[in-house]
Amino acid sequence: MDSTWMLMVSAMRRADAPRGVRRGTLRRVLTFARPHRTALVVFLVLTVFSAVVGVATPLLAGRVVDAIIGRREVGVVVTLAVVIAALAVVDAAVGLAERWFSARIGEGLILDLRRAVFEHVQRMPVAFFTRTRTGALVSRLNNDVIGAQRAFTSTLSGVVTNVIQLALAVGVMITLSWQVTLLAMVLLPVFVLPARRVGSRIAHLQREAATLNAAMTTQMTERFSAPGATLVKLFGQPEREAEEFGGRAERVRDIGVRNAMATRIFMTSLTLVSALALALVYGLGGWLALTGGLAAGTVVTLALLLTRLYTPLTALANARVDVMTALVSFERVFEVLDLPPMIQERERPLAVPDGPVSVRFENVRFSYPSADKVSLASLEEVAVLDGRGGEEVLRGVDFHAEPGQLVALVGSSGAGKSTLASLVPRLYDVDSGSVRLSGVDVRDLGFASLRQAVGVVTQDGHLFHDTIAANLRYGRPEASDDELWDALRRARLEALVRSLPDGLDTVVGERGYRLSGGERQRLTIARLLLAQPRVVILDEATAHLDSESEAAVQAALTEALAGRTALVIAHRLSTIRAADQILVVEAGRIVERGTHAELLALDGRYAELHRTQFADRSDSLNVVDVTSLPDGLAGAPAVAAG
Repeated sequence: MDSTWMLMVSAMRRADAPRGVRRGTLRRVLTFARPHRTALVVFLVLTVFSAVVGVATPLLAGRVVDAIIGRREVGVVVTLAVVIAALAVVDAAVGLAERWFSARIGEGLILDLRRAVFEHVQRMPVAFFTRTRTGALVSRLNNDVIGAQRAFTSTLSGVVTNVIQLALAVGVMITLSWQVTLLAMVLLPVFVLPARRVGSRIAHLQREAATLNAAMTTQMTERFSAPGATLVKLFGQPEREAEEFGGRAERVRDIGVRNAMATRIFMTSLTLVSALALALVYGLGGWLALTGGLAAGTVVTLALLLTRLYTPLTALANARVDVMTALVSFERVFEVLDLPPMIQERERPLAVPDGPVSVRFENVRFSYPSADKVSLASLEEVAVLDGRGGEEVLRGVDFHAEPGQLVALVGSSGAGKSTLASLVPRLYDVDSGSVRLSGVDVRDLGFASLRQAVGVVTQDGHLFHDTIAANLRYGRPEASDDELWDALRRARLEALVRSLPDGLDTVVGERGYRLSGGERQRLTIARLLLAQPRVVILDEATAHLDSESEAAVQAALTEALAGRTALVIAHRLSTIRAADQILVVEAGRIVERGTHAELLALDGRYAELHRTQFADRSDSLNVVDVTSLPDGLAGAPAVAAG
């Protein structure tokens, strides 16, 4: 039954066989296999030994029959039985050892590939993640890596075992009886053709089921997330969602029933063919034995060897398919590894100079990269990558923030403010010009030094599904609990966390949705305070908060901005009145610059934005009086608003 099942699987793989792989893939596969070469050699030796034992056992069984019919001494029969038993014990032990080496090699290869892919993906630019479907990328780390592992465990051992068994079985059978061997070979197509036909049908059903399962997984992932579940409830669509999901599930059920019946019919047919072939062997072999052409034990040996003939032949007929399938999995993994990160560290990077840090943009021009430079069609699940791109977003931007200064960026949506902010921590690199921290081009800085110097708070501060302590320590892993509590106190969050039953060990939920928006934002500010960067970037840090939450976040930002160089993106102009410098950005250019009073006096774009926002005087209720703050903190708490 096991051999029949393996035959069906092999036939299904053939139905789904890939056309080919790129040249050089096999050479790279061997590179990954090199660390496991000793284990591979031992594994192959054990596999060959197991194949030899598989053929030796039928020969000994035939001799037992001859010894019984020939009425030889009991000792001969007992000795043969003991030898068969010993071979069985040895084969079992070898099988266990073979399985251990197989698992060791396979799991080691999975570890190596997953590490390589994960580390490589971590070095990819933000543009890669904005285009790539997360599910497709995760599939490379799971399905394709496991498919590649199969090349060294299932496929390799299968080919070696089948070649040895087939060669020994054919050689022994021809030696014993060429007539019976010829009959077995004639019946081989009757054994193989059902596998090819039904295997193709089952492969088609499984492809359809996989597509439906993927659709159900996508629906569950989106609807079970906090934002998705909220959207479903707000628009009152749970019944329609349940009906749509149920329809897909019913189709998967129907495919499952058809697949089960096709599998059963297939296995029953092959079992019947095997039984008929065995009957013919017994018939011809028995006739030859009765006419004196064969010994009775030889007939038994031939019957037992028959199973060592059909299964290896069929498996080897599909061996190329199995190898190609495994190589395609490797190729899909290599496809990710071959995509070069656009943001790379210099061979000998510099460190950000000690002390307060200045920020300077010098004639910066920037265009977002096209898809073919940062992504793969297979990861976006499209046929052809979008070739658009290259239009300039920033056009010759120049400005300078002195150490400790607060510079605000205002302007229309899409003007390039967030793009400017993303260039400082090197989420992207400029096309021309430079971004400098204390005179050093950020492209010459080491990643570690840059991350320590620059901290960012976005309008939707991201938190991992982990504890409060773990999320805080992401900015500074070595921080003590006392330092965590100090950061929480300064972020105006200590009382809340102490009131929680698990305190610092409280799990915040996916993306932090167990906390309110203001609490989430203050937690990201606490993380920033713990990291102690010398440059702080605030990108709409309070854009979506209510007045009470905004006031709490702004108070936390007072601590975050004290004594630090700050680059702030703001929409509500009331929050940036005391900024040292306000830059008005439009269409990728700085069209105005100065203080709040200077820009109002200029009566240009800033004054126009100011008049528009304050046309409705109700907005003034949310204005924070920055003039009442102590010297050195003026503007700091209010600046974070979006």
